[in-house]
Amino acid sequence: MSSMKVIIARAILAVVTGTFLVGCASGFTTVAPTPPQQYSRLGKATGTACGSMGVLATAFYFIPMGANNRVENAYNNAVASVPGATALLDVTIKEDWYWWLIGTARCVTVSGEAIK
Repeated sequence: MSSMKVIIARAILAVVTGTFLVGCASGFTTVAPTPPQQYSRLGKATGTACGSMGVLATAFYFIPMGANNRVENAYNNAVASVPGATALLDVTIKEDWYWWLIGTARCVTVSGEAIK
């Protein structure tokens, strides 16, 4: 192979690799709203929500089934787990997944200090 073909092949590989890496990047997302100036702490809150990616073979799970809003749903479930709570402080997020026959289930657990 000539040196020009090698240079072109490497350039194409670099562009394709860069495109995939940039396409998978995202910025920070705010999960919890900014707390009010004055609030009272109500205790620990935890909520979980799950969604799935599925259909087809293992390498091709691409159809989201309830997966898009799972962080928001887990946050709302955590707030609802403490009576009178309106928001959470010190929020942590944990994600677990497991494989099932035609897809993967992805569960998010949101924990934090409930406030009113």
